[in-house]
Amino acid sequence: MTVISVDLGHARTGLAISDNSGFLASSLCVIEEHSDQRLVQKIATKVKENQAELVVVGLPKNMDGSEGESAIRARKLAAQISELSGVPYVMQDERGTTITAHAYLSEKEVYGKKRKKQVDAVAASIILQDYLDSRKG
Repeated sequence: MTVISVDLGHARTGLAISDNSGFLASSLCVIEEHSDQRLVQKIATKVKENQAELVVVGLPKNMDGSEGESAIRARKLAAQISELSGVPYVMQDERGTTITAHAYLSEKEVYGKKRKKQVDAVAASIILQDYLDSRKG
């Protein structure tokens, strides 16, 4: 089963995709879009193009586990992506994924503009791998 994950941002949104077996996540792309409506359309198109059967959307919880405005936005956009693509979605806690993505890129010595373009897709792949690993147990 192919799964796509989404790390929502206000300027850049990262996408990642699983292999067909649903075992391994890898970065797919970064979408640069400020309009939520156009962003939802672009993500739904990627979901359809890649024949994904599930969309995992990162849920930006506060460190204490509570949900704020960003989480409300993520839930709203996830529902819209699902409706437009016809593919179900699940929410996945994304706390710490951006920090982990930055650490990974530092380890790989990726800095500057190149890092800025990759960090959201790497964060999306971490969100997806966390989801895939949770299904194994």
